[in-house]
Amino acid sequence: MASPAGIHRAVAARLTLIFATSIAIGGCTSHDATTPLPGYRIVRVVPHDSTAYTQGLVLADTIFYESTGLYGHSDVRIVDPATGAVRKSQPLSAERFGEGLALLAGRLYQLTWQSGVGYVYDAATLAAIDSFTYQGEGWGLATDGKSLIMSDGSDTLRFLDPATLAVTRRIPVTFSTGVPATRLNELEDIDGELFANVYQSDWILRIDPRNGMVREVLDLAALHQKARERFVTGDVLNGIAFDRRTGHLLVTGKNWATLFELSLENPPGIK
Repeated sequence: MASPAGIHRAVAARLTLIFATSIAIGGCTSHDATTPLPGYRIVRVVPHDSTAYTQGLVLADTIFYESTGLYGHSDVRIVDPATGAVRKSQPLSAERFGEGLALLAGRLYQLTWQSGVGYVYDAATLAAIDSFTYQGEGWGLATDGKSLIMSDGSDTLRFLDPATLAVTRRIPVTFSTGVPATRLNELEDIDGELFANVYQSDWILRIDPRNGMVREVLDLAALHQKARERFVTGDVLNGIAFDRRTGHLLVTGKNWATLFELSLENPPGIK
C-alpha cells in the first residue's frame, strides 16, 4: 500500500495473526511455502535516497527506475545504482500519490494509489506519453514481458493488456493451506515467478503466477534491522528489483538510506 507510516499499525498485528494462523493450520515443515525462512546472503550494500518513499523499483541494464509516493512528493525517477544519486526525475501533481512501476518495451507504467489513474512515460527521457484508468486502488506493478501485473492491496492480482490496459484475467493468491495472501504490494516478475512485498511486514512472497500459489516466503526482518542499525530513518520494507547479470535480488524500503543486494539460496528459475 502507500499510506504514510503509522496510519495502519493495527493492520500489522492482524497480518501477523493471519500468517501465524496459516502456519498453524498447515503444520508446516521447513520447506512449506507458509514458513518464512531467511534464505539469502547479503552480497553488497549500496546507498539509497532516504527521502524516497519507495513504491516501485526496476533495474534495467545499469539503470534503476524508481517510483516514489506521498502527496506532494511523488515522482518517477532514473537513479544511479552505484551511488543512489537521482539522474532525472518527473514529478507527479500534488493530488497524485505515486505507486507501482513497470518497464515494458521502452515505456514506464506507473500507478497511483487512490486516484484510479496511471501514467505512461518514455523510459529514456521520462517524458509523459499517455495515461490510463482502472478501478480500485493501485499498489504494485510488474510485467512478465507480455502483460502488466497489478496488485491493489487485496489477495488478487490483475493481468492487464499493455496495449489497451484492459484486465485480461485475475488470480487469487493463496498459501498452501488455502489462506489468502493479502496486502500484496510491490511486485517483480523474475523468470516467470512473481516476488511480492507484503505491506507492513518484512516478508517477500514468491508466487506462481499460473495458479497464485505461494511457493516460498522470504523473511527479511534481519535485513530491516540492519537498515535501522545503520541509519535512523527508514519505514517498511518495499522495493524489489532483479539483476539479470548476477542473478541477485535487490531490495530496499520506504525512506531507507540503503539498498541491499542479495544472493538467494533458492534462486529464481529453480522449481
